[in-house]
Amino acid sequence: MDNEAIEELFEPLGRVTIKRMFGGKGIYHHGVIFALELHDELMLKADTQTAPMFAEAGARQWSYEGKTGKPVLMPYWSVPDEALDDPDVMGKWARLAYEAGVRTATK
Repeated sequence: MDNEAIEELFEPLGRVTIKRMFGGKGIYHHGVIFALELHDELMLKADTQTAPMFAEAGARQWSYEGKTGKPVLMPYWSVPDEALDDPDVMGKWARLAYEAGVRTATK
């Protein structure tokens, strides 16, 4: 996904900054990372308050295989399908991800 498409997708949240990282892109709002683009897939940040909402919406949590062979769960979730077609719904999920990022950054 190119930067212009990412900026357009997150327009309901406001201006975003995009930086290359992890072989993908980190997406920031007001200096707080709230999303990643990895392997052409967007992932939104969640925490203990918002992860259940992502799970209920059918999103998948990002994980990778750790050194012990066990999955390592990351605090990023796929974008719920309904959000990809509706800017207002994307705005809701982006705000939840940004708020999770703020809470995480202040810990």
